[in-house]
Amino acid sequence: MNDKHVDAAFTAAVQAALTGQVKAILNEGDGGGHLQHRRLAERILALVAYGRHGRLLDHAARLAARLRELQGPGGLFTGGDNVDSPPDSAFSVNDLADALRLLRRDPPGAAEHGLADLLDDILTAVAPALARGGVHTPNHRWEISAALARLHRLAPDRALAERVGQWLAEGVDIDDDGLYSERSANYAAYVSNPSLLAIAEVFDRPDLVDAVERNLDATLDLLLPDGSVETVLSRRQDQRQPLPLAPYLLSLRRIALLRGRGDLAWAAGLALSQGVVSPARAATELILDPGIARELPEPVPPRRSRQRVFGAAGLLVDHRPATTTVVFGGSDYPRHRRIRSGLANSPTFLRLFAGAAVLGDVRLSRVFFGLGPFRADRLLVERDQGGTTATLTESVSASYYQPMTHQNRDARGHYGLVDDGRFSSAMDFGLRRRDEVTLTTAVHVAITDTGAELTVDLAGPAVDWSLELAFRPGGRMTGAMALDEHAWQLDPGEPAVYRVGDDSITVTVPAMSMAASHSVPGYEPGEEYRFLGGTDAVSGERLYVAGRVPGRLRLRLAAAHHSG
Repeated sequence: MNDKHVDAAFTAAVQAALTGQVKAILNEGDGGGHLQHRRLAERILALVAYGRHGRLLDHAARLAARLRELQGPGGLFTGGDNVDSPPDSAFSVNDLADALRLLRRDPPGAAEHGLADLLDDILTAVAPALARGGVHTPNHRWEISAALARLHRLAPDRALAERVGQWLAEGVDIDDDGLYSERSANYAAYVSNPSLLAIAEVFDRPDLVDAVERNLDATLDLLLPDGSVETVLSRRQDQRQPLPLAPYLLSLRRIALLRGRGDLAWAAGLALSQGVVSPARAATELILDPGIARELPEPVPPRRSRQRVFGAAGLLVDHRPATTTVVFGGSDYPRHRRIRSGLANSPTFLRLFAGAAVLGDVRLSRVFFGLGPFRADRLLVERDQGGTTATLTESVSASYYQPMTHQNRDARGHYGLVDDGRFSSAMDFGLRRRDEVTLTTAVHVAITDTGAELTVDLAGPAVDWSLELAFRPGGRMTGAMALDEHAWQLDPGEPAVYRVGDDSITVTVPAMSMAASHSVPGYEPGEEYRFLGGTDAVSGERLYVAGRVPGRLRLRLAAAHHSG
């Protein structure tokens, strides 16, 4: 390839990152004896990618010998909390297969190094287990399939190809909005996108490239002003923290080049500016496919004013010149009535970005039978000439149970241990009449050019509620009464201002038609967390508005962002 057409900034960044990774590997003590198999495989790939000769290969061979010791009788690697795990082993196989592929290339002699034979033995032993193994989660199918594809490329095997075909026959779990079923930026960036691209390359499946492109389209609209990808909608662990764009780097570059996408080229530049998070993988891609280093199309930043509704996920993202507003009403909790890995549980329903001033989490707590904070079970978006309004609703109930009827009584007092939805008791709840107490909440978010206006309607018994507005640290709160070092309470009618440098967000409650709260405001995570001594509370500088059901709250958020 002509050096004139090489993206020098990309190649230099990858080389620098790989050099740093290799130095760190060589400085580690105990020869990798403390590492689990995935970390060992990653290091082997880094060493092979950096230099396929001399002491680096010797060091990689020592790590591979340790890895071989972690291989069980069935070929799968041991270690971690997932026992005898085909998908966990697949992560290591993807790295090891590419390391062996590198060794079989240049320079002459590398393939004859003992490391090549050792990796071949390891991969030969694990292949049958991956070809028949099962999975836990949707993205595991693509990680295993990518590993099988790489093994098939090294040594074509009909059984491996057929197994990939079985997984692909289930269909790629991506919706019309470009979101995978787990709705996770983390797993899209690290697993699904790179795995589908690898499978597409080996088996010539352009439809898989199409799926990745759709996900990257969605990612552009989920991209926040701070360079992270919105995760509040996720059904995995990343729903609790932001994810930078950096892990998407290779997928963004590849699709930008394949499809001539200037907007993805722009995003790839942003991802690169955040650092190369997987140096070994990036360097390997460069060696095996030098075309990924070609100059990208002319970068085209996305329009600053744009709006996207992710209907199935219940998410609205509104980008404007001075602000970005996120409204979330797609929690899985109202349908499943439990906190679980694999469900979208976050009670955050609003975020507002105004430069350095960021309102990271808006949540509504209620003191209502320990049922926890408001989690909307639907999002309705209405647009008219006046703008966009998102409506979130939820209705929660608790029951009081009546005595057993004559035919269901047991003189011994022995009744079935039954889950009420909030707790369990030996009361055979299904056989009793119940009196229900219901709390209904509706939140209307009208998006404005400077922020948002909220209307919160609560109907039901007289209970306290607290609206929590958690700002990212680094600023100064004025105009509110301090509750502690990081918490304040807003006085209705008096504006509170959170300022970071020249940027600010002002919170005003023009009127509140309800009684004052009887308790000190705060966040209530609910009995599911309290019983375990846990919480899903957020940190930051927290501003509270408190009241008592029933009634209506109106609140205005006005942002001032000076782009300079």
